[in-house]
Amino acid sequence: MAWLREIVVDCRHAPSLARFWAQVLDDYAVRAYDEEEIERLAGLGLTPETDPSVALDGPGPTFFFTEVPESKSGKNRLHVDVASTDRRTEVARLVALGASVRQEYDGHTVLADPEDNEFCVTDRTAIGSPVHTDRRPE
Repeated sequence: MAWLREIVVDCRHAPSLARFWAQVLDDYAVRAYDEEEIERLAGLGLTPETDPSVALDGPGPTFFFTEVPESKSGKNRLHVDVASTDRRTEVARLVALGASVRQEYDGHTVLADPEDNEFCVTDRTAIGSPVHTDRRPE
C-alpha cells in the first residue's frame, strides 16, 4: 500500500507561492531554514528568497513548491479543495491575499492562486460527502 506523503506544485517563484499557501492553510508554515540549509543554498548562489524548491509543513502531507521553466497552460488536472465554515468570508480573505475568483457554485467557489493554479473553497460538509456533484463541464 502507498500513502500520500507530499504534494508538489510546479511554479514560477517557489518562495512567494509557498508563503501564499501558508496563509491559505491552517496550521501550515514555510519550513524554517536552518544555518546548514542557508549555507547549502549560498554555495549554490541562492538564498531563501531565491530557493527554487520550498517546503510547506503542516498536519497533513508536505507541500513542495518547485520552480519549473515552462509556463502553466490550460486547466489543472488536479486541484486542492479547502473547507470553510464561512465560505464567502474565506473567499474574500483569499482574494485579499492574491487569489482570484473563477466561478461560484452551490457549495463551492473555484479560485486561482497568484500563479493561476485552480483550487476550491467548499462549504464545510461531512467528511466523505461529494463536493463537486454540481460541477458543470467547463
